[in-house]
Parts: sequence; structure tokens; C-alpha cells
Amino acid sequence: MADKLGGEGLIRELCNGFEVLMDKAKGVITIESLKRNSALLGLQGLRDDELVSMVQEGDLDGDGALNEMEFCVLMFRLSPKLMEESQFWLEEALEEELKNAGF
Repeated sequence: MADKLGGEGLIRELCNGFEVLMDKAKGVITIESLKRNSALLGLQGLRDDELVSMVQEGDLDGDGALNEMEFCVLMFRLSPKLMEESQFWLEEALEEELKNAGF
């Protein structure tokens, strides 16, 4: 997916995914909003305990919900291919910076 979208496109798609899953009133993904909207992503078969685990795994600040940053971090962690590609983009950006700095 990242190959087709590029870095910015991938981030845009992650943000769109967050918007789909979030509780519109609270501005975060809650267990309830994930359960309610999971069918949109083909995840309707997940049990409640699996949904709770997903939120807990990504909930870095312990508030019981996922903000946009936590969601994006979780999506990268759950996809090794995205992690590999993000490592490549980071290395490429560092090389460019070093080149521009005369190294």
C-alpha cells in the first residue's frame, strides 16, 4: 500500500481510517466506536475482548481510547511491511540531509 501511496499518501490514508473509526463526539477511537464501525473495515467478526485488546495495545497514555497519533503508531506496529518502508524513508531522508550538509 505504501508503495502506491508514498509517504504522504499513506499518512493521509491512516488519518482517513482514524476518522472512520473515531467517536465523532469525543474525537478518539473508543472500544464502542471501534465495535460500531469495525464492519466498515471488514472486522465485524472480532470479539469484544479482541477489540479491547486492540485499543489497550495502542493506548499509550492510558486513557482507554486511541487518539490519532496512537492509532497511526499502532497501525505501523501491526504492519511489519510498513515498518520496513518507514525505515527506508528515514534512511533516505537522513542520506539527503547529510548530502545537503556536505558530508
